[in-house]
Parts: sequence; C-alpha cells; structure tokens
Amino acid sequence: MNIKKIAQFIDQEKLFTREDKILVTLSGGADSVALLRLLLAMGYTCEAAHCNFHLRGDESVRDEMFVRELCLQLEVPLHVQHFQTTEEAEKRHISIEMAARELRYAWFEQLRLQQGANVIAVAHHKDDSVETLLLNLIRGTGINGLLGIRPKNGNIVRPLLCLDRKEITEYLQEIGQSYVTDSTNLQDEYTRNKIRLNLLPLMQEINPSVKESLLRTAEHLNDAALLYKKGIEEGKQKVQTEQGILISVLLQESAPETLLFEILSPLGFNSAQIKDIFTSLNGQPGKIFLSGEWRVIKDRELLLLEPICSEDVSTVFSPDDPALPFRLTMEELEVTDDFIIPRNRNTACLDADKLKQPLTVRHYRQGDTFVPFGMTGRKKVSDYLTDRKFSLSRKEQQWVLCSGSHIIWLIGERTDNRFRIDDQTQKVIILKFILIPLTEESLCNSWIKPISRLSTQYSDSGSGKHICQPMTIVIHTKEACTGSYCIPGNTYPWRNVPIFLTQKLRTHKSGCGMPRREGTATSIRTLYTGRHFKCVYGDTH
Repeated sequence: MNIKKIAQFIDQEKLFTREDKILVTLSGGADSVALLRLLLAMGYTCEAAHCNFHLRGDESVRDEMFVRELCLQLEVPLHVQHFQTTEEAEKRHISIEMAARELRYAWFEQLRLQQGANVIAVAHHKDDSVETLLLNLIRGTGINGLLGIRPKNGNIVRPLLCLDRKEITEYLQEIGQSYVTDSTNLQDEYTRNKIRLNLLPLMQEINPSVKESLLRTAEHLNDAALLYKKGIEEGKQKVQTEQGILISVLLQESAPETLLFEILSPLGFNSAQIKDIFTSLNGQPGKIFLSGEWRVIKDRELLLLEPICSEDVSTVFSPDDPALPFRLTMEELEVTDDFIIPRNRNTACLDADKLKQPLTVRHYRQGDTFVPFGMTGRKKVSDYLTDRKFSLSRKEQQWVLCSGSHIIWLIGERTDNRFRIDDQTQKVIILKFILIPLTEESLCNSWIKPISRLSTQYSDSGSGKHICQPMTIVIHTKEACTGSYCIPGNTYPWRNVPIFLTQKLRTHKSGCGMPRREGTATSIRTLYTGRHFKCVYGDTH
C-alpha cells in the first residue's frame, strides 16, 4: 500500500489537516479497520465510534467485541452506541436501512460536537462510489445522482475514495490485521448487494474496466454539473415565489420538467411523482400530491408548496378563544320597529331562537354544506369558495361559525339562510368579526403566512388620499420593479389579519399616494381592506 497516495488525496481534496481531530466510524469490517489503521500510521489524532444496531443477533455482539479489543490494542478512545433499529423503523414507517442510516449519522454528529472532533471519517471507497452511481441510475436520478460519492460533504469526509476494495484488503493482509465480515454483505437480499454480487460482475464480462469507465464518466459529469447547477439556480429565481411555483413562467423555461425535478426532489418527491405533477400543469386545479413532509397543490396559476402541518385543523374553538387569529363579539337584541339589519360581510345578524348554544368556531372541512343567504338549496362550502375564486390554500384557512352540527356563518363571507331574520323573529344575535391588529410580535406567529406575489403595476397616479393607523408592514419601493414604484410581494399576510400600509407609499406633490383598487385592494380583498383603509378612492376601498 502506497500511503503517500492517500496523503495526496487528503491534501488535494482538503479533507482535514494534521492538527484536526478525526472521529472514525468503525464497524469492524475491512474498510473501516483499514481507514483507522491508515490514519494512525499517517500520524493523525483519531477517536472511534461504533454503532450496534442489534440487527444480526450474535454477529452484532461479535462486531462490538472485536472493535473494543482493536481500539484497546491501538490505544484509541472508543465510543459505542446501541440502537433499537427495528422499532425505530416501524415507528417512523421507514425501511430498516434508512432508519439505521439516519440514526448513525445523527449520533456521529452529536458525538463529534461532544468530543471536539473536526470531521467524521467514513470508509467509502471507489467500489462504493460505483455502486452508488448504478443504484441512483436504476432508481432514477438527476445529474447529481450520477456523480458518485463525493470526497467531502459538510463534516463527513471519505479519505479512501482513491482506493478500491482490492487495495484495501491487500493492505490489511500486508500488516497482518484481521477484520470481521458482515454475512449480509454476502447475500443479495438488499439492492446494493445485488449490484455488487450480480450486476457488476455481469458488466465486467462486457467491459473488464467498467468501474474505471464509470468513475471517469462521473468526473466528466462533475464539470457539467457546475454549469447545470448555475442554470438551475437561475431558473429557480424566475419561477419560485414564497408561496409556490409560477406555472406559466415554469413552462417557458427550456427544460421545465428538469427544473421542476430539482425543486421538488429535495422535498421528498420521487421522479414518478414529479412526472405526474408536471403532467397536471395544463389540467384542472385541485389535484394534490404528497411526499413525507410536503404537499404540492395544483392551483390556477401556481403550484402551491406547503409543509404538511401536524396540527389538527379540526380543532373546535369557542368564539372567544384567545387562540383564534380574530375576535368575535356577540350581542343579543330585541327586535323593534326601528331595528336595522346590518349589511356588512364582517357582521352576521341571526335569529336567536333558531340557534343552538353554545356556538363553536372551526376551520372549513371537506364535505361541509350550508344554505347561502338568499338561497333555498344546500351548497357545498367548497363550491361556494371556488365560485369566490378562493385558492385551495385560502379555502383551508376559511373559518366557519357553527350552531350544533350546522354552519351558520362562513365568517367574513356569508350567513346561512336557515338562520336569517324573518317576520317571526323576536330576538337577534349580532356577531361582529374583528381582526386582531398586527404587531411586530404577532408577525412571527405560526398562523401568519406571506402572500408571495402581487402584480407590479400598482403605481398611483397622484391621489392625495391617506391611510389611517399606518404600520411599517408593506413598503412601497422602487427596488422591487423596474422604473416604477410598487408594493413588493411577500410583504403582507394573507390570513384573516388586518393589513396596513406605510404612510410613505409614494411621494407626490399632493401628499402620500395609495395604489389603485385594481391592484392592492383587489388582491387583499375587501375582507382585509374595508375596515382598515381610510378614504381610498371614495367608497371603492
């Protein structure tokens, strides 16, 4: 074994220095034992870490005992961690392989920090890189998956990537060092083992130098990947907003499906799912695609990207619950001759005798129905909100007020006709929907999400109208669009919270201006603007 070859590789890839402490992952197999012995022979300061996953019965015990004896012999500090891997995999609904991988790397990093080590050294070599490349190719991958294993990934380093499996075993024979063999590596039960034991030997019959050919291809692709990455990042900047992906802009890209793959694959979507998502772009809105932690919703103009929230959206609140992002005031009155029914979306006036107490508040649910005021037949809430041009995300944030099992008010939208005031009504209940004013602290609350995009053509023509109670939340700036002033996207909340603009939206000789109704006010909708903007283009809000 030419140790100089490894030293040159370490220096070339800038894996670590002589002053660094190295945490060596030590399974007891040939690769990890060779890694430890080589680093010690080169004079590096090492500590070892061994994982016992309790997956192979007596073999797991044997491996741990071997590692303990080896580190004792070499005078290397050893850290051992036991994992109940099978139970963890079942609990998290993932494969045993995935569970073991996540468990060991999380522990390695924790241990690295505790022991003050600079890097975590793992024993991957050339053959592992070839197997990984083929594995990714079989499963389906982008260009990054064809690069093989990289020498360094964060705090993870791989000093043996310049060696193949044969060179490693020959080195151990030279120094008379024993090692243990994992019997599962000799079985083709796992996909990687099938590649190692069956596929690669077959490929070598066709081309004896196939491993070297694949590694050279990966090296060539590395340069191409740099250009590819630059193009992908530029594409992402064009198509992505905080809320999702602009469909029309995506379809104008030279390789839209590839760009979509690079955006969605880090979120856990596989190539088959991404192809289905891409196919849906020209279809009707409403389709939902799920990964483990994210969902994609095909909306009219956007692919909405949302984390799958663990909170229970079916939670029922009382109208005065402080956890609600708004307040509902309730007043009961006798009906008199001079009583006037309020005509305001944010106010509901209902027949008190038709209501069943207590009233409750919750989010809209799939399958909900009500009888819209002025109508006689039932209508799905979903259909009503669709008619109102609500996006799927906006639908999910719609609150409803219930009396028993009946929806009596889509809050801020429409009451149920069955609970209307009629000639027989003697008492009424008046409910007022009050938005909670935003504060700097409330902007950080989890229930506030930014709207990602507004049209940039919101400039005012010179009106001197002003806005009451200004807060520095939405800033009118020239920076966000070329040559004209506009309101930047993602600067105002989209749920049922008050919206304020700064006083200095745009400076004119006549004073502070306000964007036109067909711009901001339409995007925010009257629900948000009606009670919070003072005198903006007369009574148009």
